Amino acid sequence: MPDNPKTTPIIAGTRIGHVHLKVADLDRALGFYCGVLGFEVMQRYGDQAAFISAGGYHHHIGLNTWESKGGQPPAPGTTGLFHTAILYPTRAALAEALHRVLAAGIQLDGASDHGVSEALYLRDPDQNGVELYRDRLQEEWPRHPDGSLAMFTHKLDLEDLMREREA
Repeated sequence: MPDNPKTTPIIAGTRIGHVHLKVADLDRALGFYCGVLGFEVMQRYGDQAAFISAGGYHHHIGLNTWESKGGQPPAPGTTGLFHTAILYPTRAALAEALHRVLAAGIQLDGASDHGVSEALYLRDPDQNGVELYRDRLQEEWPRHPDGSLAMFTHKLDLEDLMREREA
């Protein structure tokens, strides 16, 4: 769609409310999202679907097997979801998430400092990309001399992040 200067931008405060993922095995997916990451089951429909949340919200993530039970991940080079990003409220909470992931023996695909945020990248059991991250305060964001964002991708110091958990 061409850039249209007459288009009104979306209202500030609009958020992505939840993500709904197709999974091959509901119990396996719940083992990851609840057992490792710590989400809570809010409602479950047998072995077909579950709705999970952080802090008692109706759901942040829906998991279902309606079209995917026993299925395979999409082949590389196909379109689809790149990753689901889970925003943690503090650096200490992100450090705790890292601890849980590593304690479960889950390998990271990457860990990046983007200037505006710190992020961990991994895969769920269905090979869906998952980003665990925390935002820095806007006052800390790197900027160019003209005021525009100067985001970057540097390697995240995981040892430094883990020390935040100990603090």
